[in-house]
Amino acid sequence: MERKLLKDFELDPKNTSDEALQRWRSAVSIVKNPRRRFRHVADLAKRSAAELKRRKIQEKIRVALYVQKAALQFIEAGGPPEYKLPDEDREAGFSIHPDELASIVRGHDIKGLKIHRGVEGIARKICVSLNEGVITKDLPIRQKIYGFNSFTEKPSRTFLMFVWESLHDLTLIILMVCAVVSIGVGIPTEGWPKGLYDGLGIILSIVLVVMVTAISDYKQSLEFKDLDSEKKKIFIQVTRDGKRQKVSIYDLVVGDIVHLSIGDQVPADGIYISGYSLLIDESSLSGESEPVNVYEEKPFLLSGTKVQDGSGKMLVTTVGMRTEWGKLMETLNEGGEDETPLQVKLNGVATIIGKIGLTFAVLTFLILLGRYLVEKALNNEFTDWSSSDALTILNYFATAVTIIVVAVPEGLPLAVTLSLAFAMKKLMEERALVRHLSACETMGSAGCICTDKTGTLTTNHMAVVKVWISEKSIDIKGNASDLLKSEISETVLGILLQAIFQNTGSEVVKDDSGKNIILGTPTESALLEFGLLLGGDFDAQRREFKILKVEPFNSVRKKMSVLVALPKGGVRAICKGASEIILRMCDKIVDCNGESVNLSEEQEKDITDVINGFASGALRTLCLAFKDVDDTSIENSIPDSGYTLIAVVGIKDPVRPGVKDAVLTCLAAGITVRMVTGDNIYTAKAIARECGILTEDERAIEGQEFRSMSPEQMKDIIPRIQVMARSSPSDKHTLVSHLRKMFGEVVAVTGDGTNDAPALHEADIGLAMGIAGTEVAKENADVIILDDNFTTIVNVAKWGRAVYINIQKFVQFQLTVNVVALVLNFATACISGSAPLTAVQLLWVNMIMDTLGALALATEPPNDGLMKRPPVGRGVSFITKAMWRNIIGHSIYQLAVLAVLYFDGKRLLNLSGSNATDVLNTLIFNSFVFCQVFNEINSRDIEKINVFRGMLNSRIFLGVMVGTVVFQVIIVEFLGDFASTVPLSWQLWLLSILLGSVSLLVAVIIKCIPVERTTSTTNHHDGYDALPSGDNLA
Repeated sequence: MERKLLKDFELDPKNTSDEALQRWRSAVSIVKNPRRRFRHVADLAKRSAAELKRRKIQEKIRVALYVQKAALQFIEAGGPPEYKLPDEDREAGFSIHPDELASIVRGHDIKGLKIHRGVEGIARKICVSLNEGVITKDLPIRQKIYGFNSFTEKPSRTFLMFVWESLHDLTLIILMVCAVVSIGVGIPTEGWPKGLYDGLGIILSIVLVVMVTAISDYKQSLEFKDLDSEKKKIFIQVTRDGKRQKVSIYDLVVGDIVHLSIGDQVPADGIYISGYSLLIDESSLSGESEPVNVYEEKPFLLSGTKVQDGSGKMLVTTVGMRTEWGKLMETLNEGGEDETPLQVKLNGVATIIGKIGLTFAVLTFLILLGRYLVEKALNNEFTDWSSSDALTILNYFATAVTIIVVAVPEGLPLAVTLSLAFAMKKLMEERALVRHLSACETMGSAGCICTDKTGTLTTNHMAVVKVWISEKSIDIKGNASDLLKSEISETVLGILLQAIFQNTGSEVVKDDSGKNIILGTPTESALLEFGLLLGGDFDAQRREFKILKVEPFNSVRKKMSVLVALPKGGVRAICKGASEIILRMCDKIVDCNGESVNLSEEQEKDITDVINGFASGALRTLCLAFKDVDDTSIENSIPDSGYTLIAVVGIKDPVRPGVKDAVLTCLAAGITVRMVTGDNIYTAKAIARECGILTEDERAIEGQEFRSMSPEQMKDIIPRIQVMARSSPSDKHTLVSHLRKMFGEVVAVTGDGTNDAPALHEADIGLAMGIAGTEVAKENADVIILDDNFTTIVNVAKWGRAVYINIQKFVQFQLTVNVVALVLNFATACISGSAPLTAVQLLWVNMIMDTLGALALATEPPNDGLMKRPPVGRGVSFITKAMWRNIIGHSIYQLAVLAVLYFDGKRLLNLSGSNATDVLNTLIFNSFVFCQVFNEINSRDIEKINVFRGMLNSRIFLGVMVGTVVFQVIIVEFLGDFASTVPLSWQLWLLSILLGSVSLLVAVIIKCIPVERTTSTTNHHDGYDALPSGDNLA
């Protein structure tokens, strides 16, 4: 039924089509306040305009890049501009105008660059040394003259803007008009000040509703702003004051020397200084998918492009809004982020309930008006009309409008945003940055996590603990230098240090105290640290040898190679990488004397056993090899065979504390954990066993075997895969794609490299690593795990589940209030001709169930019980049978109590006197509110009887409860003239509270009524069936 009613409100969590977005917008019909309701909904018109603007900028850039400067000048309809250097720039020592510098790079003006004598000439004109970089004390003057590396952003919305937005609620506007008319009619009819009370009461209630709503929305906006600023934090490597260091992209200045490596985003426009095989993806700027090689003859680098391969250094020439990327950035967030599936679904629920509410409101008004007219006719007063009659009809109309206020649950979709904002803020504290709202929501449904090993399951703090060299296996403990020197010859040690120090993308630098600091990846840092322990001198090695060519490591090659010119003549290729890959490239081995001797089959088998032995001990294994080549082959690619094996290195990367418990938590929650790694299968299996991922039947597979399978074989093996070793990024993408499409799984996948981007994009939730991850990976991810820790991923899943269950709680609570308020006012209007709840009272009830209810229930923190139930599958009904059971049960109880009070309250309570009706109506209002207070407590758990567990840990919930009760006392006891109430005796107060609290007992009885539950039939790889839902769960 739900699926049929909400068919237009179904949305994919990722990559949603514009057609689907437009379809649900068209289906929404009853909206009280479009400005507020759709604030967190993408503006498709703005987005379309921004896309048009973006394409124009990209076309201009494409012309500049591919048709060159003459065509660009033709488009700009002018000749080359003349630049006059300001006196301020000249006095600061600069001799090139910022706009001229920008135009050279933007227009790829190689001729202009040569006029300024190349990159060295530009460096001189902006007063910077290409070796030393910018001097820190010069940063302010450079920022003043050449600008900051920041982009124009829309100003934040003020609190008053949220107040103004809240006032656009159509029903509140109608009520304000009614209030003004009521005052205008009431004062002449009932005199001063009595005629003022009804209208003023409505106005004060509206002011309260508007202020509470605006405060809640404003706080949300501040949380989103903080999260947005976190998303934009990017750090890059620069050389300043002669030292390599990390700085924020926003602190970059013209003249900075930036170090680029695979996966980096080019942070500003600049000119290439030096590097190896630098390949740049310019598609984000120009739309062209073909990557561009950057070298001395094509030296221009543009901000916002990505390093696809290689490495290099660049001189920053243009920053901020002077770059084309700066102009593009203005358009990137135009139109807002796509709405989440839950937001859309609840917009559908709100629409359906709104239609029902509108019908009830119209009927209520017609019945009240009809009865009033019939009574006048029966009393022969139909032709006798006065201002008091007008006031009565106006009150009927105000009551009907207020029923619409209560009936249209505007807060449902907004509660999702509130809950997501709260969860995102808490996840930020737990070291997870949610980039897309829908990811937090979808993570609660994840049934599978495909995780990397290195840095996620392990600490990423690596150290060389074993080495096989000169046909000996040596444990590295204590003073490795003395130990190795006694075991191997000086010649072998020299070759080993060459292989370590020459073939690396990392650097050894000195800190202020003169201590060695290693800048680079953990694996390379471990090797360099090992080299330094052996007594090697990194700087001396790099000065002695000249690097001719570099093939950087990537996840496809699984190796890194360099060509170096030897000091005494000749060229040597040095290679390191995945052990079995390097071993296959070798046909010789370094013996104990440092001589290259042929590698026999028996020796190869022995070395393979060594590698497998290291790997079975949970060590990462790398082979180091070299080959002396002819000078004539320098221009060709680095050879892939004929190498001489130097050593096998075993690197220890310990499992993170808490990972095994986190994996067990996942298994208990029905989430399958699969390790997908580029490491050796023996290493992968050893770590997987240690983490609790791999079970006794050891369902582990290598990437090469996996990719050679047919689709039928894959369909059979994929559910049983626990470990995939020596996998490529394409293997990860295939696995994720098949899990989603073949098996309907909701898949989360981790990634850190540039080549992981397709898998991150394909998965339901892409999780990029914050420390080890490249900018390309982060850009394609939905969540960034800032500490690279698997336990944090489990926390994201827990909060995702909390968001889903919290919204279910709120929906259950709000629908119960809806049903009771609608039926009560409608039934009493039909039977007696008057409604027991006035406009002011209904506005207060609306605030309890809308803004305050969302605050109380949608922000509850998760409990451990959430991870002891299976994930919510795709296409499962949001409003469950258990929720309908609770809604109907509580509605019946509340209606029964209120009906008895309304129709027989005076007799049962012995109420008499002139104010008996007022006392009874106040008691009904008070009992109704306390029923909602205790129903809010009941709603804390949909199935479990103990609804008090963890309540003291939820400060917001307790605050809302106390605030509601205190304000209810104020309304009843002190604001009677405005709220149509009278003070109650302590006995009636006690009765109101007692009637409300009985709903706690009613809830126990209701929850004992069995309902059919949808249970998962998926078998998980731990050998157990998915846990069924039930009363024993959270």
